[in-house]
Amino acid sequence: MAGSARYPPPVSTDAAVPASTVTRGQVLAWGLWDWGSAAYNAVILTFVFSVYLTDSVGADLPGEVSANSWLGYSIGASGLLIALMAPVIARRADAAGRRKRAVAIWTALTIATMAGLFLVEDDYTFLALGLVLLGLGSIFFELASVSYNAVLSQVSTPETVGRVSGFGWAMGYLGGIVLLLVVYVGFIAGGGGVLDVPTENGFHIRLVALVAAAWFLVFAIPLLLLVPEVPASAAARLGILASYRALFADLRALYRDSPHTLYFLGASALFRDGLAAVFTFGAVLAVTVYGIAEDDVLIFGVAANVVAAAGALAAGFVDDRIGPKAVIVGSLVGMLAVGVVLLVVSGPAMFWVFGLALCLFVGPAQSSSRTFLARLAPPGREGELFGLYATTGRAASFLAPTLVGLFTYLFASERAGIVGILLVLAIGLLALLPVRRPAV
Repeated sequence: MAGSARYPPPVSTDAAVPASTVTRGQVLAWGLWDWGSAAYNAVILTFVFSVYLTDSVGADLPGEVSANSWLGYSIGASGLLIALMAPVIARRADAAGRRKRAVAIWTALTIATMAGLFLVEDDYTFLALGLVLLGLGSIFFELASVSYNAVLSQVSTPETVGRVSGFGWAMGYLGGIVLLLVVYVGFIAGGGGVLDVPTENGFHIRLVALVAAAWFLVFAIPLLLLVPEVPASAAARLGILASYRALFADLRALYRDSPHTLYFLGASALFRDGLAAVFTFGAVLAVTVYGIAEDDVLIFGVAANVVAAAGALAAGFVDDRIGPKAVIVGSLVGMLAVGVVLLVVSGPAMFWVFGLALCLFVGPAQSSSRTFLARLAPPGREGELFGLYATTGRAASFLAPTLVGLFTYLFASERAGIVGILLVLAIGLLALLPVRRPAV
């Protein structure tokens, strides 16, 4: 991209690990964090605990606002703190040589909120506690992801960044498959699973939250042990207020020297919010709109992760050949087409067909969005730029969840919430079209 090398000057020419020192073991260790993170994305936020909150805990919630709407508002509200914190925290971690340490701290806090969900019993009086813990978990997980994404430049080269990113996303989806099968067979199927776990007060689902927390903990450790820390910068350490001033100065420089990078951050904020909403509300809509049994949602989740993993892996090779923009545009067009069909079909069979078709496009869009930015980031500024990536994403993260809640409320229809997701995806696609693609 023209001018991208001028923004911003690298803090240190040796801030990134030389490509020759990258090992397969480090790439695998990096990918295992994605594998472990499926415990939060697939089990907590998408297919198990969010469904438990809306379909069981909040089923008898008094008042006109449904538990689905409250879930949308809760996830949307968590974006504000991300928008304020992410770029400055990542910038300071880069400068201090604490990128990996930042991953460790925020991952640990995410795991703590996951374990805390064990306290959420099957009664609407516990709904607020569950929503608060989900909101906090979303904040901590996003902050962990900022520094984790920045590590991508340490475990890849310009020639392999698409494949490595796709490998990470695929590991996340495959980890979701394995963990969903474990919790479904062991704790949920038939009411308590093969372990015959008691189901009173949602005990079996609450126990799943503890299992998910332990899963994330175990698979986050290899990255912390095998991937080296980024070297500290020789630049002066800045206080919090000074970091914000430097942030605004960098944004002005970014607009002046590489405006299309800024345009991409804005466009990706929109379509990534739509992508996140697909997973946040997909399982909930499967139950409330298309009539899929709550237990069967996990089977669909396994199939969805298989399809998404295949899409992410294939897209990684395409990304390295023709660039990330083409992958993202094609994926968004495919999602919009399938989403329109989902608006008019009904029944579990139709959701299986078109829901899986939708998932085929989600993985490529997510993976190539990450590589788009990784190709733009100057050495030593990866964390800061991914912090801006998170900030712009979270600055818009209220859109899809809020629109889902609003459309659901205005039309008194859970199906109408799909329109909110499609609107955000369409606006993101239109904003992306004029953005110049980065060099492959």
